[in-house]
Amino acid sequence: MTDTPVLDIRDLKVSYGDGESRTRVVHDVSFSVRPGEVVALVGESGSGKTSTAQAVIGLLSGNGRIDGGSIKLNGEEISRWNERRLRAIRGAVVSLIPQDPSSSLNPVLSIGAQVREILEIHGRLSRAEADRRVVELLTHVGLSQPELRARQYPHELSGGMKQRVLIAIAIALKPALIIADEPTSALDVTVQRRILDLIDDLRREYGTSVLLVTHDLGVAADRADRLVVLQGGRIQEQGATAEVLAHPKSAYTRKLLSDAPSLGPAASRPPVEAGRPALVTVGALAQDFSLPGGGSFRAVDGVSFTVARGTTHAIVGESGSGKTTTIRIIAGFQKPTGGEIRVGGFDVTALKSASLRQFRRKVQLVYQNPWGSLDPKQTIFSIVEEPLLNFDPLPKEERAARVRAIVERVGLPASMLGRRPHALSGGQRQRVAIARALVLEPEVVVLDEAVSALDVTVQAQILALLAQLQRDLGLTYLFVSHDLAVVRQIADTVSVLHNGRQVDYGPVEQVFTHPASDYTRELIEAIPGRKFPHSTLQRQAAGSLT
Repeated sequence: MTDTPVLDIRDLKVSYGDGESRTRVVHDVSFSVRPGEVVALVGESGSGKTSTAQAVIGLLSGNGRIDGGSIKLNGEEISRWNERRLRAIRGAVVSLIPQDPSSSLNPVLSIGAQVREILEIHGRLSRAEADRRVVELLTHVGLSQPELRARQYPHELSGGMKQRVLIAIAIALKPALIIADEPTSALDVTVQRRILDLIDDLRREYGTSVLLVTHDLGVAADRADRLVVLQGGRIQEQGATAEVLAHPKSAYTRKLLSDAPSLGPAASRPPVEAGRPALVTVGALAQDFSLPGGGSFRAVDGVSFTVARGTTHAIVGESGSGKTTTIRIIAGFQKPTGGEIRVGGFDVTALKSASLRQFRRKVQLVYQNPWGSLDPKQTIFSIVEEPLLNFDPLPKEERAARVRAIVERVGLPASMLGRRPHALSGGQRQRVAIARALVLEPEVVVLDEAVSALDVTVQAQILALLAQLQRDLGLTYLFVSHDLAVVRQIADTVSVLHNGRQVDYGPVEQVFTHPASDYTRELIEAIPGRKFPHSTLQRQAAGSLT
């Protein structure tokens, strides 16, 4: 192995401009990536990891610039190269696997055309040779029926398939370095594992180095040779992965370790008392959808479970498993094809307009994306007050008191009530969404992937908040997630759905330790961060408090 790093960054400084002022976001960052090595940049949103990666490949946004430092690729200084010179090495020497496969592919070009484009840009092959190479690449990244996929368009492929296409583009010219920017954050856990396995296989085959940008410490723990931990644009520590995880030097790294559910032990939750009454009962639930051209598709098939009052029931499964359809039926947003649903005293399948309105007060939803679920034109006060205007004819002063009380209960200061969502962080926005759901004093809160869009530390804060609110208010939660690590931390009971069917059901620890289906075992085995022993990580959690 050569002594020359594929990537060598020294004292990198990056800033962004806003009018005449500039804000430094990367401060004197230095690290290297050796041939065939995987180095993970780990940190929360705003840590500077993506700006560092974008600086390497010359893709900083228009108001971003490199203020100082050195970036060497295969020993050659590239930090001052112009766009023309950088374009010549993108794909050929350094490639990017972007985060969101849905927005990274051109919707009006076929898959084949988009893979062929990288070959044509660098003028390596004739059209016929390029077409053959496209099929070879799609085959190589594990896509079935590669000739068909080459003719299809992005909307005809699943998220995992689209990410494989992006990997095919990234490896087309066998670059020396691949920058993988959160390459699996939008994917289900089993698809995530397959994509990361694929990147590993291709790295070993081609000898390619990988700079893995991630906020998921479990993924970094499993996949990286070395870790570089960033906070506020500064390196907190770096070193061999096993060494950093076993002996973290910085308080920030210890905090990340203690907050990561995929790395931590199962939460200690008291057992559900025998005889506690069921608040939610779902029996033999079924939902069919009509298909174009006739026929139907069964999205939910015979799902049954009960949820005891004051407990958390998780519904887990991959995209297409039927979990979102199930909760929409329970919340009264659509009528099922068959089955029984009772929530408290309501027969949900028989609700009419007047009773449905009363039912909606008892069941409230918190959605996945705190950036998209809040009206950007409203103040925080108006967002939380709105359900009271819709349901409760209360005097203005009493409404204001209810809003202030629930906002305080979710841990937000009253000074935020006059702000709009854009002025809040992701975690603060999700606290607003929770406050809006609770202001009507519901019995059941449905949390639809409510923490999946949050960084690990913010996620831990929201999960702790939900647990405290449940203890204080006696809330019953339906927690929808594809993340079994989070489910193990927060839930009492769980239903595992696969292709619309319930393949596992019971207390969380029973399902985790004695899964009834191969599918559940596959989900559990795909949880990242499993290679490091819990006892070691518990010591980190303890250390973070000292």
